[in-house]
Amino acid sequence: MQVGISQLIATNPTTEEFIRTARDTGYEVVELSMRQQGPLTGQTSAAELDALAGLARSCGVPIASLTLNHWSGNLLAAGPEQDKAVEQTIAGLEAAARLGAPVALHTLGRFSSDLYYDDAYRNAVAGLKRLAPVAAKLKVAIAFEFVWNGFLFSPMEAARFLDEVGSEHVGFYFDPGNMAVFQFPHHWVRILGRRIKRVHLKDWKGNALNGTWTPLLQGTVEFPKVMAELRAAGYDGPLISEVPESLAPLADTAAAIRKIIAL
Repeated sequence: MQVGISQLIATNPTTEEFIRTARDTGYEVVELSMRQQGPLTGQTSAAELDALAGLARSCGVPIASLTLNHWSGNLLAAGPEQDKAVEQTIAGLEAAARLGAPVALHTLGRFSSDLYYDDAYRNAVAGLKRLAPVAAKLKVAIAFEFVWNGFLFSPMEAARFLDEVGSEHVGFYFDPGNMAVFQFPHHWVRILGRRIKRVHLKDWKGNALNGTWTPLLQGTVEFPKVMAELRAAGYDGPLISEVPESLAPLADTAAAIRKIIAL
């Protein structure tokens, strides 16, 4: 497994600075973040993407994944709104392929008062089935993450959802911190198993009403059990930090990830 860090928590003004900071603070891979506005967007040119990929390689911190959750629209919707989300997601997948990132994170979308859960479920399955052939062609897996948007709150439901999509190029992005607010994260790993494409790392202490994020290994996530289940599932990819510097220095978090890998 590799020690990684996500640009989602970066305070660096440029992607180039983020990559160099990751290298200098003990990380082995990076996750970049595509947004509507910022240093990396859908308008970033092919030449700029190539330059970022080259910089990451030269710094010894290749790009392990690309987050699309601030870019990719609402796959829970239908009609023109989903068409737009599919179009944006394809642009994100193409950028990920250009960057050499084998996985793209997607959070699927959001509900509204008029969008019912069962319709959203069917819409999301249909949208991912539209995207799966593109992901296969580009060799970039789509991994959806559970992010408190009211969708797929059970690991068994998430597994069923992915099985309905029915593509090895569409899987799960596991984040134990997100599950620890409500449930036991290692249960998700056992149930989702080989569907897991990437792993974020956060830690949590408390419950949904009065809890808080903590530095890694200082919360309630049972990392020995998480790691045992990840190994049983055959996962050997990166563990990517989402711990901001406001909680712990970046170098300390990298050291904590190494301790978690050794569990």
